[in-house]
Order: sequence, then C-alpha cells, then structure tokens
Amino acid sequence: MTLPRRVPLGAALRYRGGGPMWAWILHRISGLGMILFIAGHVLAGFGIQQLGGDWAIWYNTIYESLYFQLFIYFCVIFHAVNGARIIILDTWPALIKFQREFIWLEWAIVLPVYALTAWIMIQRSLGG
Repeated sequence: MTLPRRVPLGAALRYRGGGPMWAWILHRISGLGMILFIAGHVLAGFGIQQLGGDWAIWYNTIYESLYFQLFIYFCVIFHAVNGARIIILDTWPALIKFQREFIWLEWAIVLPVYALTAWIMIQRSLGG
C-alpha cells in the first residue's frame, strides 16, 4: 500500500531527477505519439477505403506534413535507442551505476541520426 502524495505542480517540475527522469518522460511521450499515429493511420485508411470520409482525407494531410513526419521520426528513433538502453541496463544490472553515461551515449546516437535524416527530409520537401 502506498501513501497518498500531494505534490504541487511547481514542486514536481522542480524535481531534479536529471537525465533519467527526462528520458523516462520522453520515452512515454514518444511511445504515446507512435501509438496515436498508428491508430490514426489505421482509422484513416479504413475511413478512406470503406467510408470515403472527409475526416480521413483531412487526417492524411496532417500526417503527410513535414512537421508531423519529423515529430514521428524523432519518436521512433528516441524510443528505439532509449529502449535499447533500458534493455542493456536490465540485462546487465551491474551497469546501472553508469546510467547517466548511457543517457549521454543515447543522445550521442539519437541526435546525429535524427539530424541527418531530418536534413534529408527537409531537403527533399524543399526540392519538390
């Protein structure tokens, strides 16, 4: 049984969990973003195929936009690399003392991969 905790929002935002806390939050947000994208994609496909709805065409124009694609691509890359970090730390518990270093390594992988692909996506969208 847990104790009820009433933490004000300001105190929660000042929590100094650092990198592990932000990795945890971003992992949840990226997972939720991917789930919503996949569910919307399936529903829009069904809507166009079976119902011919205007909402499905509207949704297609949203997720075909460059900004949405950049967001989803970041979600996929971050979620995959962070998931690999979690798997490594769960498989070898002795490495948990290097958790912050693993987070720095994670960002050293995510940022260049994302930047390169975002640059390619932007170049192709500007080029037609």
